[in-house]
Amino acid sequence: MEKSFPLHECHVNKVTIIINRTHAILHSIAILFLIHYRLSFFFQHPQNITIPTLPWLLIFVSELILSFAWFLQQACRWRPVYRNVFPERLPVDDKLPAIDVFICTADPKKEPSVEVMNTVISAMALDYPPEKLHVYISDDAGSDVTLRCTKEAWNFAKYWVPFRRKYGLLTACPDVYFSSSEDDNGDYKGSEFKAERKKMEVIFVHTVKIKFILCQGKYEVLKQGLRKIVEGHFTTNVAINNTRDHPTIIEVINKEEDEVKMPQLIYVSREKRPSHNHNFKAGALNVLLRVSAMISNSSYILILDCDMYCNDPTSARKAMCFHCDSQTPSSLAFVQFPQTFRNISQDDIYDNQIRFAFKVHWYGFDGVGGPIISGSNFYIKREALLGSFNKQQDYMALKRLFGPSNDFIKTLVEDYKPRFIKDGESSRMSLENANILASCSYENQTVWGSKVGFLYFSVAEDYFTGLNLHRKGWKSVYLNPERQQFLGTSTTNLNDSLIQWTRWTSGPVTVALSRFCPLTYGSLKMSLVQVLCYSELAFMPLLNCLSLWGFAIIPQLCLFNGIPLYPKVSDPNFNIFSVILVSSILKSLYEVVTTGEQLKVWRNEWRIWMMRSVTCYTYGCFDVILNKLGMKEATFLPTNKVTDDEQVKLYEMGVFDFRTATVFLAPLVTVILINIAAFVGAVVKALVVDDDGDQYWEKMFGQMFLSFFILISNFAVIEGMIIRRDKAKIPLSSTLWSVVFSMFILLIGSVILC
Repeated sequence: MEKSFPLHECHVNKVTIIINRTHAILHSIAILFLIHYRLSFFFQHPQNITIPTLPWLLIFVSELILSFAWFLQQACRWRPVYRNVFPERLPVDDKLPAIDVFICTADPKKEPSVEVMNTVISAMALDYPPEKLHVYISDDAGSDVTLRCTKEAWNFAKYWVPFRRKYGLLTACPDVYFSSSEDDNGDYKGSEFKAERKKMEVIFVHTVKIKFILCQGKYEVLKQGLRKIVEGHFTTNVAINNTRDHPTIIEVINKEEDEVKMPQLIYVSREKRPSHNHNFKAGALNVLLRVSAMISNSSYILILDCDMYCNDPTSARKAMCFHCDSQTPSSLAFVQFPQTFRNISQDDIYDNQIRFAFKVHWYGFDGVGGPIISGSNFYIKREALLGSFNKQQDYMALKRLFGPSNDFIKTLVEDYKPRFIKDGESSRMSLENANILASCSYENQTVWGSKVGFLYFSVAEDYFTGLNLHRKGWKSVYLNPERQQFLGTSTTNLNDSLIQWTRWTSGPVTVALSRFCPLTYGSLKMSLVQVLCYSELAFMPLLNCLSLWGFAIIPQLCLFNGIPLYPKVSDPNFNIFSVILVSSILKSLYEVVTTGEQLKVWRNEWRIWMMRSVTCYTYGCFDVILNKLGMKEATFLPTNKVTDDEQVKLYEMGVFDFRTATVFLAPLVTVILINIAAFVGAVVKALVVDDDGDQYWEKMFGQMFLSFFILISNFAVIEGMIIRRDKAKIPLSSTLWSVVFSMFILLIGSVILC
């Protein structure tokens, strides 16, 4: 029997494991010494206690919370693994499984149609058999703009897809290809290629971009080349209402067979009514699961955000190196690729690349059972979402689970392969069934969103669905090839970044503060380390905001009132805090350097971590608590993808754009003002007021250093308040409100704590 070569391989980085575990042990010992030091305070004789108990207790609690957060993080560093694939060993195209591509868009105003359609075109241009590739775009806004643009994208794709195949281009996205200065000409550089490239560029510029701009509403009248939408022309007000109240629209864009083989492109807009809960992105994905079953019913699905285009056309084949490998266990649910972005500046002040996740944590996840679903860029097995059923299954039982559609049930228990192009009657009937499956009432009295499909419990459907898959025994893998497989557009201003992270915070925290808490719910078929990995993501925002508020206020209030919370510099116990601080800094520096980044990345990550902890982490946690109390409904705000030239320029210069809501600026500026007051007051007292200044320095050095470190790390905030005079500075009104809040905290806090 001929021996088959593996399609992928896994490497365990033993050096990294040794360093991570050694550091974890040594750092844990230092934390135990810290706990002993703090606890010993409570066992002193009352006459020897000169420090108020309440501030000591509060800072001890803050240290315990941060230590617990650090402990959970070590699970993601316990066993990192790295993977390689060999797509050249894949079987011939005829034996490859079919793939459906799901692209979700929700708001044409915040998600520019040019970017969305480039994602659609790049997905159609994947290096995969076209007859086995089906692209679905879900338009949750029910916008005529998106439908028209989808048709224009198809018209251009008929030129672009064969062009990319013929010349073996390394870039699947036309906008990137034509705007790039890099030499991406495959193996062709002759006159024939150059002439055809020029022709293609003209078609792209004059046919696609202009039509996209028209579809965005930048011109009042759509002049030529756009077909009328089904329900006629909408005025602006009607279009806005249409996003929340519209019927199902499903249209197969390429209904007739073309001379050149092309992937299918299907536009889907599910029915939405104000009286029905539409369950945000998870609801849209579940509709696509049902609709695609009637049209293509592919075994594997690629999920993409609307702005996350396919940069490398070979991602599908790389993913199939896991799904098609005979050595891969049948329990593999999905292959996750990292989220990378094309507009990251050299000085990434907002930490948009999320280095700690995609370059550190996800490798650790992979070594203990697999990473979580990360919202986009993953190839998932349909069976993992819907289950596996045989022909002897009770149809009535399946209807109670999946809904009343007989045709959909057939797709679950039979090898259902629709012939959409060649059989017109079947196509018509399939579309009629698909319209029923996309109705807003179809999921009533079913288990959609609770047991099958993408789950609804949290707005972070990716996190919660991944947790449940791993809990059932499914596995996943993480693949991060040298060439970026997908590229998206990141936020370029503080406002959009904080709003995005507030939403990302509320989803996992909702799970953490529920009966689905990973620490208790996730242990069915998951290892303890994987449970801790999920717990770290769920509890991280809550633990960080609680501990950071403690470190940003309690020591400063005590410093303001001359109360020491840390040992004197000459006290041997001072070494405990020094070791913990140095250990944390050196370990984070090591990870930054070993992931190929510069030292300024470390500075930016520390700064944005502190900023997020007192703003979006705090508000995200409050949002969850209010929702649990029934005082607020869950909301989902799409991230704004519209770029502003002025904001982009500031971001590329490494200058913060503070044009955001006072609700975000006030806590940030308040913390800085409290630290300024405490630090300046302590310096003045040590130099001018106190007779024994040396003893004061020694006694209060720990708190003075903490305030100084916070101020230096967040000098950009001080600069925005005092130095800068541009439009993006911190508004005077926000500063004045923060002055009031900081004075109130200093006065009331001093009375309570001291």
